[in-house]
Amino acid sequence: MTFLSPFLLWFLAAASIPVIIHLLNKRRHKTVQWAAMQFLLKATRESRGKKKLRHILILTCRALGLAALAFAAARPIVSGLLGWGAGTIDTVVLILDRSASMELRSGDGQAAKRELVLKKVRDSMASIGNPRLVLIDSATGKAQEIPSPDVLAEISATAATDSAADIPALVSTAADTLSSSSGHSEIWLASDLQNTNWRPEDGERWATARAKLAALTQKPALRVLSLTGDAAPNVSLRLLSTRRSSDGLLLDLELIRSEDARGTLNLPLTVSMNGAASGKSVTLPGQSLRFQKRLAIKEETESGHGWLSIPADGNPRDNSVFFAYGPARPVKTLIVAPTSEAAEYLTLAAAPPGFEKQTATRIDPAVFAATSTADFSMILWAAPLPSAANAGILEAFLSAGGQVVCLPTAEPSSETFLGMKWEPVAKAERGKFFILQDWNKTDGPLRDGLDSTPIPAERLRAIKRAIPGGDSAPLARWEDGEPFITRKIVDRGTLWFFGSIPDYTWSNLGDADVLLPATQRILALGADRFDFSYLAEINTEPTGLAPGETRTRVDDFSQENSPHAAGVFRLGERLIAVNRPLAEDDLQVATKDNLDAMLEGTDYRLLDQVGQAADPSLSTDMWRAFLLAVLFFLISEALLCLPKKQKEEILVPKHELKTSP
Repeated sequence: MTFLSPFLLWFLAAASIPVIIHLLNKRRHKTVQWAAMQFLLKATRESRGKKKLRHILILTCRALGLAALAFAAARPIVSGLLGWGAGTIDTVVLILDRSASMELRSGDGQAAKRELVLKKVRDSMASIGNPRLVLIDSATGKAQEIPSPDVLAEISATAATDSAADIPALVSTAADTLSSSSGHSEIWLASDLQNTNWRPEDGERWATARAKLAALTQKPALRVLSLTGDAAPNVSLRLLSTRRSSDGLLLDLELIRSEDARGTLNLPLTVSMNGAASGKSVTLPGQSLRFQKRLAIKEETESGHGWLSIPADGNPRDNSVFFAYGPARPVKTLIVAPTSEAAEYLTLAAAPPGFEKQTATRIDPAVFAATSTADFSMILWAAPLPSAANAGILEAFLSAGGQVVCLPTAEPSSETFLGMKWEPVAKAERGKFFILQDWNKTDGPLRDGLDSTPIPAERLRAIKRAIPGGDSAPLARWEDGEPFITRKIVDRGTLWFFGSIPDYTWSNLGDADVLLPATQRILALGADRFDFSYLAEINTEPTGLAPGETRTRVDDFSQENSPHAAGVFRLGERLIAVNRPLAEDDLQVATKDNLDAMLEGTDYRLLDQVGQAADPSLSTDMWRAFLLAVLFFLISEALLCLPKKQKEEILVPKHELKTSP
């Protein structure tokens, strides 16, 4: 509770006036002993206790009535953002989450979460006397002073964006802003508590933010305004990757539906490519659907762009995606292995007959350092793990988005590469095989197809194997639980380890059941690195302007030319499609335990606005309640002062009295 006119609280001293008058009146009367009065005192002694209690209650009502009147005059307000006894606030730092998920509308069809919080903050600022307001928005991450809360909804720094948010960085910026401020200050953090934006797993950065807050001379109060709760039905459209070939552009797309959705949903999908629009219908049978869309492109077409969109729903910022493409490139694989049966099978898997745009080149490990890897999508390394110069070249290839698949060799090796190594080669017992039993059917090279067709990986049989060792994620395991395929992310690329080789003295991996689909899927990931220059997420390094570059929007979807909006832009000579971060479609929220850990020691206050979308304010004016209290105490005093009814005496004649026999 805080007060708009706290100086009027001095009138609370008036509550002592009835007590003072009572004490003065007691001193005015002098007690005189009178013999006849003793009989009257004796007669009324039994009722004296009740009269004394009654007088105390009357005195209490008078004192409380005056106190309530003083509270009403001081204009008290109670707010979820304001703490009890907060006093006058000199500065409010508003941290505003402007991420794409904040455009999700509430379940009652009200405004988006971002618009809702701006109205609430504006009304609350007016109710506490409009202190100095500093805004830190999640898109720019910069602090700016706002002249009046009435303009909050009109300035560009509070507009909708397609970006993500970095909450720990924003809290650190707020602490830096308050380091030069004086007086009582508060930090109001308005967010939908999206887990990917709050980053509870990033303990180091949260520790830095808490340390900055603790270092302030005058500790600010931290109020977290949570905008969670029921939301309007929503479907998100995501672009996972694009792949240019000579005959077209392959788009890997995904639809994600609200968690509480039921039944099948038919959605019209609008596709616009170089200004020409077309439409089709997509059926969403459940919570999500991953599908591919192939767009025809003439081979001589150098570059182009376009967008896809579904109808607006609960969040209009996640209903469209954008793409751009450049010239078609051949898909090339480099095989580093000595001449062998395994090398031949690897060549067939990387460039099968009929795949005219795919080529595979085999070289010996000794000449790898002199080979340029710039044009290759994938490197199959069937040799002892690289060291020295070769290791540096492979690491640079991975950082640039390439894919590297390592396979074991018969000769034991103690080399390590990026923390990975091979355990000694193991041989199955006579008459038995190592059998593949468990593999990830939703992720990785052995995942089910888009039509849910599984990879027949259970057909793999091995006589020999080598277990990948090191820090990596297993995606397929042998029958005894040991890993067969592992994955390690290295910058933009991926390092894969396969625990056997396509040599029939080792296994039947040379059959097309496992090696072919796994190789082609990894190769497709490597080919994506040449399209990365045409596709990026908002606020990532490729979307920044280099010296001398200007930003121009080239698609016909919208005229919004903000660096925080999705679209197709020309940055100088570069053409790039910018989309919202995929993490913005993950609506998992941070829990109370997460908040306690992230904001430990800040004594924060959480105001959850679930089901309060229609309430325009964050605070409640309480002076009317205190006026009602004054009226209650005055009425109570009047009732207590009413004279007590006298009991009537009934006289009975003596002759009517009957005596007992």
